[in-house]
Amino acid sequence: MQSLLDPAILFFVFGVAAGLLKSNLEIPPAISRFLSLYLLMALGLKGGFALAHSGLTGEVATTLAIAVSLAILVPLLGYVLLRRAVGSFDAAALAATYGSVSAVTFITATQYLEIRGYGFGGHMAAAMALMEAPAIVLAVLIANQLRQKAGVVVVENSVGVFSSAPSGGMSIGKVVHESLTDGAQLLLLGAMLIGLLTGEAGKAAMQPFSGDLFKGMLAFFLLDMGLNAARQLPQLRGSSPWLLAYAVLAPIAHAGFTLLVCLLMGVQAGNATLLMVLAASASYIAVPAALRLAIPEARPALYFGMSLGITFPFNILLGIPLYTGIAHSVLSYGNLQ
Repeated sequence: MQSLLDPAILFFVFGVAAGLLKSNLEIPPAISRFLSLYLLMALGLKGGFALAHSGLTGEVATTLAIAVSLAILVPLLGYVLLRRAVGSFDAAALAATYGSVSAVTFITATQYLEIRGYGFGGHMAAAMALMEAPAIVLAVLIANQLRQKAGVVVVENSVGVFSSAPSGGMSIGKVVHESLTDGAQLLLLGAMLIGLLTGEAGKAAMQPFSGDLFKGMLAFFLLDMGLNAARQLPQLRGSSPWLLAYAVLAPIAHAGFTLLVCLLMGVQAGNATLLMVLAASASYIAVPAALRLAIPEARPALYFGMSLGITFPFNILLGIPLYTGIAHSVLSYGNLQ
């Protein structure tokens, strides 16, 4: 309950309440976009400054390897499970959504750890960046295979994307290029590189921007996310109760599996917490945008509504405190053995 008293979290709760009350409170899209870019830039700088201080270590390599492995395993296992409940294209889209990551969930988790004095590595920002694209690529590969079996190809024209014959598939190269050169992704990595190069001097110079303003900007952005989350809930009416349960149970399962891996690999508790948060999160920006073009056969109301309407609020309100408490309890105990 103490975590709910954080101002940023309370602004998220307020946004959800305002959205459910059908208030006309709204954050202009341009401002929302700016806030998103600011948070990614500030996070990248913080990560770069921290990495410049700690240097490259064996744990950095181990953590990044775990991150990439999770980014491949989670969507593959998710697809195998989900195709038993929904159509194959919907299963691929949902697997990509839950196999990728939510930057805002990650940023909120880093703030949660900082407030409580829990340490974590600056390289975790790079881990987040590495975990975004693999799920999208895997989903497109699966969708292309499904179309080849059905003798269908997806063709993009001047007005959108539609399906037609004969067999084929959407270019993986195009999807990979767009994933790796996405503006938000590049900003995060570029800011991290700048932080790494400038070190302590850069940290002191950017403190008013990347430090002092961060909490307020995060609160403002979470207000917008609360409004959006409330507006996605009506899209889930009529959905299978099993799928609604998946939106909560899958994050917990992903976090639990990640904790086991981190325990076996000796990952530090703060880094393990953030890996758990990343594995438990679901993308509601990058993946839905890519899937609208790459897998038009899938239902956006399903994968977007589940990720933003259920999983995101769950992680923000309950998941982050849960993962943090369990990781620090289990890993601290494990280190004593």
